Amino acid sequence: MNTTYAIVDIETTGTDPKTDRIIQFGCVLVKDDKIIDRFAVDINPIKTISKQIQHLTHISNKRVKKAPYFEDVAATIYNFLADTTFVAHNIHFDYNFLNHEMVRCGMPELQIPGIDTVELAQIFLPTEVSFRLNDLAESLGLQHDSPHQADSDAEVTAYLLLHIKDTIEKLPLVTLEKISQLSEMTSKETDLFIKQMTLQAQTNPQPLDSSLQVIDGIALRKKEVPLFEEPYYERHYPKTKKEKVKLYQEQLTYRKEQGQLMNTVFRHFAESEEKDLLIEASTGMGKTIGYLLPAAFLATPENPLIISTVSILLQHQLIDQDIPLLNRLVDQPLYATVVKSKSHYIDLQRFKATLESPVQQKQYALYQMGILVWLTQTTTGDLDELNLIRLDHLLFQEITHRGINYLSEKQPFYQEDFLWHLQQRIAQSNILIINHAFLAQETQRSQPLLPESRYLLIDEAHHLPETMEKVSQNYLDTSAFQRKVQQFHEDEQLFDQIEAMLKNDTESLRLFSLYQEELQAIIDGQEDLFFEWFTDWPLQEEVILQVEQRQNLSLTVEKNIERLLLYYQELLSIQSQLNDYLNTISDAWLDRQRVYFGEFLSFYEEMQTQAAFMKDWLTNWSSSYVHWLYLYGNRKTARLQLIDFQAAVLPNTSWYERYEKIVYLGGTLKVPKNKNYFAKKLGIPDAPLKVIPQTYNYEQQAKLLITSDDVKINELGNKEYADYIAKNLTILLEDTTKPALVLFTSHEILQKVYKKMHQHFLSKGREILAQGMGGSKEKLLKRFIQSKESILFGADSFWEGVDLPGDALQLLIVTRLPFENPNRPLIRARNYYLNEQGVDSFSQESLPKAALKLRQGLGRLIRSEKDKGLMILFDRRFVTKSYGKRLEKALPKELPVQEATIYEMKQLIEEFLQNP
Repeated sequence: MNTTYAIVDIETTGTDPKTDRIIQFGCVLVKDDKIIDRFAVDINPIKTISKQIQHLTHISNKRVKKAPYFEDVAATIYNFLADTTFVAHNIHFDYNFLNHEMVRCGMPELQIPGIDTVELAQIFLPTEVSFRLNDLAESLGLQHDSPHQADSDAEVTAYLLLHIKDTIEKLPLVTLEKISQLSEMTSKETDLFIKQMTLQAQTNPQPLDSSLQVIDGIALRKKEVPLFEEPYYERHYPKTKKEKVKLYQEQLTYRKEQGQLMNTVFRHFAESEEKDLLIEASTGMGKTIGYLLPAAFLATPENPLIISTVSILLQHQLIDQDIPLLNRLVDQPLYATVVKSKSHYIDLQRFKATLESPVQQKQYALYQMGILVWLTQTTTGDLDELNLIRLDHLLFQEITHRGINYLSEKQPFYQEDFLWHLQQRIAQSNILIINHAFLAQETQRSQPLLPESRYLLIDEAHHLPETMEKVSQNYLDTSAFQRKVQQFHEDEQLFDQIEAMLKNDTESLRLFSLYQEELQAIIDGQEDLFFEWFTDWPLQEEVILQVEQRQNLSLTVEKNIERLLLYYQELLSIQSQLNDYLNTISDAWLDRQRVYFGEFLSFYEEMQTQAAFMKDWLTNWSSSYVHWLYLYGNRKTARLQLIDFQAAVLPNTSWYERYEKIVYLGGTLKVPKNKNYFAKKLGIPDAPLKVIPQTYNYEQQAKLLITSDDVKINELGNKEYADYIAKNLTILLEDTTKPALVLFTSHEILQKVYKKMHQHFLSKGREILAQGMGGSKEKLLKRFIQSKESILFGADSFWEGVDLPGDALQLLIVTRLPFENPNRPLIRARNYYLNEQGVDSFSQESLPKAALKLRQGLGRLIRSEKDKGLMILFDRRFVTKSYGKRLEKALPKELPVQEATIYEMKQLIEEFLQNP
């Protein structure tokens, strides 16, 4: 491959080479790792550049009016690129578009080799959050003065290529050789570049870095377990302001409210007789340090502080930001470990097996190559470190960990297994960080994964009831189950492999044949049951079964139920016998055979879970359970779901009694006229609630504006409602550049409004970002912050947990009061259950939840003493309905509330945000 690299970027009027044209060409030549030449030229496209492209590239129609046509510069570009290797970030676009233009102008197509830096980045920088050029430049600290200008983009791509080359040169040879073998699936001649780099490494081999080791042909970073060191002196917690200020040493500013939180947490854990304590503390006060500091004086590996938070993102924020900050303040550092369920970790043995018989698919190979690089970096094996992976991809289904029970001491990776290493780290940690879902799943585990302890702190605790209920929602899709079994029966698939492993034992082969018959009996039995039971039921519609419908079944259906449950029992008994026999012959297996046995064991666990679920779904009709059915078109397969409305009652869980003291911390736990609403939901109605005073001056920092339009939005159809919201948003936001977050209660309405507004605002050079369109929540938030003037549409999770400090958010628009849709089957079932328990479902459940959500929405706007912004509500029910007063009481009493027309709001926005 030629060693002169031509790093190219083009800007165009659009993405279709048949109708669009190039408006700028930029190229940087690199040789011997140095930039040796540059060439850039504006090009007249002989067509109008859209406002969207002008906004993106800052290339105007006026600017290119006197620029040369592509025909004038085609030969110059062709000659400049001659005898080079073409490099681009997403090479298919630049290379193909350029060739299309060459042919259009009578020039020959480029025949030079090409390299794609997107794929190189995916392979050699696998932990990056984004592979967009701008994001990579920011992450790697590469100078990028003019994004979406061809010359600047070409130059930063050149720096990216050099950075990747430097990364490759530092990789162990064994890793590079394996990547080289897989690289043929890459675009253009990217594989030749990798092979050339591998050949250079083979020609000049370097000793293995001391931080690495090679196990069974795979380079891994060495792992260490730091031993927890008990302080040899008595620790004294700083209770007073003076003691805290002395401890902070100017690294932290003393805040009265944060100090109150620290002392409240310390007193509960160290001195209180109560088991449970609820603490409401507003966002922006430094809650995390507020509970970590007391932990530093109490927690030990024997009694660790277990911190449960709402998301994986917050877990990593704790470990990456908050704990390092605290450890700079205290003499006795916190030893913290993030703990996740087994499926988050890579199984090295399973991954090795995929390298031996790889799937010939491009994304599969790109993931494999990226993982080989990542294994030289990670000490946790946590697949979440690979930010852009899709865990539903085939490769990750094949390599995720199935649990310590599947490990064998005979496996070469046994001592280096990440889940085994996690257990060792847990034993030496005094802080264990989990999320609510992990905590809720403890009840479902046969053996708890968390140790008993004196201390449990549940952060963002207002999410706990919902998470507990969600985790309790078990389901079975019998159609998907059938497809899975059919796949196992295909040639060379699982059942063929298991049969081959049993070939020397006649009795086991007989059992395996019987096992497959039982599986088919289960499939047939489920089909017969559904067809008999649900003959007259609606198809492809969510239906909730009532207990009366279970009590009045025909004798045929009752017999079908008995028979089906018996099939499940027999299947599990047979597979248990097969597992025992396979274990006795495991010493002689190859790696791949161990993987197949692991899959068979995993399927056994799935069938145990499925059998227990089916028994519950068919026989457990206690009042708190909801039986949900979605019948497919053939009336023989269905999606079944079981939901327990008592799942959030903590005393019913297996983990609640394992912790002596529990703190529930959140920004929104108190409900007006229903002080113990949250405690009652958790089944601990007598738990005290401590409220830490708010720190913000809402009278000066914020204002709530409510539309005075006489429109009853709850009486509008979806189309009319979407039209109304789109019209108001357009009027309100058209003439302002202030960043705005628009909160919806329905994804359907969000999408309808987005489609109505998107092109209009884009033509004015302003982008609308929308949840579900254009990336993850984190990605959208990052683009929103960077753009300074974007509009962001969000639902669900955007109501809270969104940290947009300072002037990144000044307008918060709530399109509708956040009540749950009472017509949804699940909400209808919950309301029915509550009413049957003598609880008014609206005043005791729907209204408090809406009030808390409204407060959470306001929390997106004001998160520090310096923030300033307006909350705008398009729902008149806040002032016209009697329950509006209760909603208003949920908001800070100092918050000014004003009614206004949409046009008056425009003026009020300008006046409020212009005043300092």
